[in-house]
Amino acid sequence: MLHKWEGIVLKARAYGETNKIVTLLTREAGKVATMARGAKKPTSRLASVTQPFTHGVFVVQHHTGMGTLQQGEYLNAMRHIREDIIVTAYASYVMELVERVVEEGKAEPFAFDVLLQALQALEEGYDPEAIALFVEWKMLPYTGVQPILHACAVCGAVEGEFAFSFAQGGFLCHRCYQHDPYIIRLTPTQLKLIRMFYTVPIDQIGKLELKKETKYFIKKIITTIYEEQTGIRFKTKKFIEQLERTPALQPKEDTE
Repeated sequence: MLHKWEGIVLKARAYGETNKIVTLLTREAGKVATMARGAKKPTSRLASVTQPFTHGVFVVQHHTGMGTLQQGEYLNAMRHIREDIIVTAYASYVMELVERVVEEGKAEPFAFDVLLQALQALEEGYDPEAIALFVEWKMLPYTGVQPILHACAVCGAVEGEFAFSFAQGGFLCHRCYQHDPYIIRLTPTQLKLIRMFYTVPIDQIGKLELKKETKYFIKKIITTIYEEQTGIRFKTKKFIEQLERTPALQPKEDTE
């Protein structure tokens, strides 16, 4: 059965001398593994369209199990992402995160839109660290963790001072701080940003400029959730940490 799906190449690995196993995240069918025969050959019509980050339309022969990739056509090759090592690293991390938490076998249009919007934002030169934060917060429910960020996790209050509580799974208002001795106090700006990362579509944000310390603070919270509550570790994140320890590769400090 032939299908024509809009998709993004999540990953591709060699299989034998000439083939690739290509994992697609498609809008219509979710995550799908396909065999791209001959795609390792430079002359193959599948060679370039099976590169990671590629957004395209793919024709797949698929019924059950692994499909066969018959052809593909670019919608966006995401070339800018490949030209900057920092952007490439964050894009790879975003791809790994989505690939790890989305299960095969059913359509996941929300996950597809999050990934596509993230890649498009990276392609257009948006802050890669901020885009990664968007994806981390938005994909959290796919791990089974659904933080309570619209109100106090204990009493439901929506006004007052707030802190983040790992134990209570979300925000605590100042009236409920006694429920967790290890709260992380939040400024109104930090509170607003976390809610924005979780709820606002990436394509509705515009050029978001954040101070390095603000991103670092929020990143520590979301990293702790993934590592301590989901148990997921990401290989690409280690590479990002290596790049962060290389001063020559770091951008100039943000102003806001």
